[in-house]
Amino acid sequence: MAFTLYSVLQAALLVVNAVAVLHEERFLRQVGWGSDQGIGGFGEEPGIKAQLTNLIRSIRTVMRVPLIAVNSFTIVLLLLFG
Repeated sequence: MAFTLYSVLQAALLVVNAVAVLHEERFLRQVGWGSDQGIGGFGEEPGIKAQLTNLIRSIRTVMRVPLIAVNSFTIVLLLLFG
């Protein structure tokens, strides 16, 4: 298996898919990454945990429809070219 740009893009797609399917109540709250754990005070910089939680939430919100299209395109490419 060659290390190509397509394989890097496919790996990135798999990572985004993995983040998109994380369920907040089933998984994230059990490991302490729920939406209520990362609340800080006014004027405080959010910590890395709160920033990652916001990133996961925004990926799940914004990337839902584009991921369907990109996954479909990737499946068609794999079916056509192996």
